[in-house]
Amino acid sequence: MTFQPPATEPSATKPLGEPSPADGMDADVVIYDGNCNLCVSLVRVLEQLDQGKRFVYVPMQAEATLADYGVTAADCELGMLLIDGRQPSQRWQGSDAAEEIGRRLPWGGLFVATYRWLPGLKSLGDQVYLFVRDNRYRLFGQRDRTYTSRYTTRHPGCADQSCDAYFKQR
Repeated sequence: MTFQPPATEPSATKPLGEPSPADGMDADVVIYDGNCNLCVSLVRVLEQLDQGKRFVYVPMQAEATLADYGVTAADCELGMLLIDGRQPSQRWQGSDAAEEIGRRLPWGGLFVATYRWLPGLKSLGDQVYLFVRDNRYRLFGQRDRTYTSRYTTRHPGCADQSCDAYFKQR
C-alpha cells in the first residue's frame, strides 16, 4: 500500500496528539533523542520541510512505542534510527539514517549522492556523527522536557487513543 498525501495541507491549528497525514503504516519513522537540543532542532527542521507527509517522529524516550518497532534502549544508544514504513525490517542507524532521510527529501538524493561520491567525505561524516552523538549534551545542551513531534505515529496498541495524553508536545 502506497501512502497518498491528503488533498489539502494539514491545518496549522491541528490539535496536538491527533494523527498526522503520514499516520499510514507506510510512513517512515525517525527515532531521535527528544532530550537533545541539537536533535530536536533537526527534527523541527524536518517537520517544516516534510509537514508530516513522509516521516513521523518518535523520541527515544517513548519506550512503549519503541517496543512496537522492536527497538531497545541499547539500540538507541547507537544513534538515531530510520525505519522504512513499507518494509519495517529495513533500518538505518546513525549517519546512515541521516543520509537516508536526506535522500528521501526533495532534491536530497542529489546532495547525498554527491556527498557519498566525494573521496573521504563519507568517512569524515561518519566520524563527525559519532563525535557529536557521544558529546551532544555537552556540546548543545539537554532539554528539561522530552520533545514529542506533532507528527507522531499511532500504533495498533494506541488505536483507542489511549496514548494521546503521552503524545502531546512538551
